[in-house]
Amino acid sequence: MFTKNKEKTLVIFKPDVIQRQVVGEIISRFERKGFKIVGMKMLIPSETLVGKHYSDDPEYLIETGNKAKKGAEERGEDTSNWNALERGKWIRESNIKYLTCGPVIATVFQGFEVIKGVRKMLGSTSPADGDVGTIRADFSLDSFALADEQNRVTRSMLHASDSVENAEREIGLWFNPTEISEYETAAEKIFYDAGWSD
Repeated sequence: MFTKNKEKTLVIFKPDVIQRQVVGEIISRFERKGFKIVGMKMLIPSETLVGKHYSDDPEYLIETGNKAKKGAEERGEDTSNWNALERGKWIRESNIKYLTCGPVIATVFQGFEVIKGVRKMLGSTSPADGDVGTIRADFSLDSFALADEQNRVTRSMLHASDSVENAEREIGLWFNPTEISEYETAAEKIFYDAGWSD
């Protein structure tokens, strides 16, 4: 039975985070918040795996392309010849190249409203445009504008699931059930045991 304190999310530390050797600092932020690691592994993901992770469904690609168009318009870029499907395909292919260019660390975090909490801690997918105190803003100067100038995707550092349904699908792609651990931490007793202070 699903309970909110058992909610899980997939967080992928992308190749640039591994190269910059800031994994430990970022993990410590999630742990200090009270989220616990229940799965972790390092791998160089295959294009097949990442191709399943980033959907090639035309509806999803068009939605992705339209989001990118909105951002381009906000930055004052010319979008008169914009093709949302083609842009979505380009973003997907670029993300596959980005995620397969080196080792990543795939993690599963668990905790109360962990999906929303992790995404809030990460901040904007355009790191330089995020709020100070968010992980991406604190650790990166990359932005949509810089990525567009270099004709690449934004190096957003980490991926985090955006819904319970996507978390379940993504965790199933990256982990076997036997690779997810069940255990209790002292922090869980404090947060989830109503009688802890009695």
